[in-house]
Amino acid sequence: MNMLEHFRPEERAWVEQASDWKEAVETNFERRLTDFLDPRERDILASVIGKDETVHYAFAGGSDGAERKRALIYPFYEQPEQEDFQLILFEISYPQKFASLEHKDVLGALMGIGLKREKFGDILEGEGCFQFLAAAEVRSYIELNLPKIANVSVTPEEKPFSAMLPIEDQWVERETTVSSLRLDTFMAEAYRLSRSKTLPFIEKAKVRVNWKKVDQSSYMLRPGDYVSVRGLGRSKLMEVLGRTKKDKQRIVYGIKEQKRKK
Repeated sequence: MNMLEHFRPEERAWVEQASDWKEAVETNFERRLTDFLDPRERDILASVIGKDETVHYAFAGGSDGAERKRALIYPFYEQPEQEDFQLILFEISYPQKFASLEHKDVLGALMGIGLKREKFGDILEGEGCFQFLAAAEVRSYIELNLPKIANVSVTPEEKPFSAMLPIEDQWVERETTVSSLRLDTFMAEAYRLSRSKTLPFIEKAKVRVNWKKVDQSSYMLRPGDYVSVRGLGRSKLMEVLGRTKKDKQRIVYGIKEQKRKK
């Protein structure tokens, strides 16, 4: 069976890219370092490489709990170190008495200076400061082009990873049955909503599946899919265990609980 058949059409370009990287490392014995990947992209990369005897992979994003991480694909005889991932930790401090900044302000400012989302990782909020991970190759660009965030003058300061704010993320797994794998049906179960109350979230573009907006309540989910609902958090369809005698789908899903130090 063709590997591409296991993935959605919109994911196949990424599958082919991951396959090309694997082949390059296998053929030339040269490592490949990716940009920051979201969890779904990492799942696909891990699936493509699998438990290969020649090609290995590792992820790093500054913390085990980081959502966005870079991947290093390397020959089996190498042992990657932290510095091989070329990560920079920036901290931005601001006077809380005179200004108020939010996560969306930092994200908007970084995107506003022309930085691609793939070039920086998680944005963490602390007391009077924000931190974010960035690829080492854009260090100078950020330092030169980020003088303000939401009209607040800032100076990005590089910090050691020992000073990184903690991320405490935990997936709470649940097993249940649902009538189908439709998006609205899954949301109703995962977020404890009625089917009718899932529709405004979907119709107002507040729902993403694998980090892409989905506006159809009938969208069919697959095992491994991540669902993000603005204001309600993130969930994941982990497994489909089969059908019950009443023809319902028995599934395992997870809800992500986050506690970030403020």
